[in-house]
Amino acid sequence: MKLIMSDRPLDIHVQPMEDIRYFDLSSLKIANCMGCFGCWTKTPGRCVIRDDATQIYPCIAQSETVLYVSRLAYGGYDTPMKTMLERAIPVQQAFIRIHQGETHHVQRDVKLKRATIIAYGDTDEEAVCRCPSKRFSSILKNLGSSSASPETSYLHSDKLRFPGIRTE
Repeated sequence: MKLIMSDRPLDIHVQPMEDIRYFDLSSLKIANCMGCFGCWTKTPGRCVIRDDATQIYPCIAQSETVLYVSRLAYGGYDTPMKTMLERAIPVQQAFIRIHQGETHHVQRDVKLKRATIIAYGDTDEEAVCRCPSKRFSSILKNLGSSSASPETSYLHSDKLRFPGIRTE
């Protein structure tokens, strides 16, 4: 399966029979993680909060390719994407392992994946190139990324002109 997650509407049309899932996070109801760890203790592998995130995190776990589209805020994902990624903790176990010299959670039936990030916004380009790639890489390793560093592209909002993404 291929997964597209965006924090803004994308003008794309996915056929029902295609092996592609698209989620516009800005149109979904996704609550903040409460930090209760119920997904590890009370209902292992399932978040105790019943909202739209429960249909997304299984797709994150089972996808082989993921495209993340997010506005860059303070050197990382903006709120809608960050909220969803924090709510994806049920795909991980409470146990920690050392992976490439970093600590990461043990995965719960997560497929290795190729991850691509498209970051956009009106931020200073030099700061963008310094900071987020390593941070994104660390987060994505916890979600099963097979690449040491994800492919990252940055676009200024006024240059966000490529097929499939609305800019209004």
